[in-house]
Amino acid sequence: MTTIVEYVIYAFLGINIIFNLLGSFALHRFPDVYTRLHGATKCTTFGTIFAVLAVIVHAANQLHITGDPKYLQMALHSLVALIALLLTNPTGAHAIAKAAHLSGVKPVRAVIDAYEVKLKSERGEGE
Repeated sequence: MTTIVEYVIYAFLGINIIFNLLGSFALHRFPDVYTRLHGATKCTTFGTIFAVLAVIVHAANQLHITGDPKYLQMALHSLVALIALLLTNPTGAHAIAKAAHLSGVKPVRAVIDAYEVKLKSERGEGE
């Protein structure tokens, strides 16, 4: 017998799959490293939020049914992993983008490169 909780879990997992697929398309479709990073990190972060929500809903349901504390532990571990992902994914993407810019990779179709202007002004170079 399928309950409403299982439908919620399936919906969360479906949203996760859709956003992770969109992130993988972003890696192939976008023209440069900066837009690829943006598309991939935003989509996979958002998709992973729904995967963790599915785990938490499943754990809460099983905790309610069985009363076994291992499901509470599973939900808490998933929540800690989500917090770690939410902190490290944007930070890692920023570090990769900064390294790409410092190594000379220019954004495609950028009209103004504000970071380059800032670096030149810090070095005392003219625009």
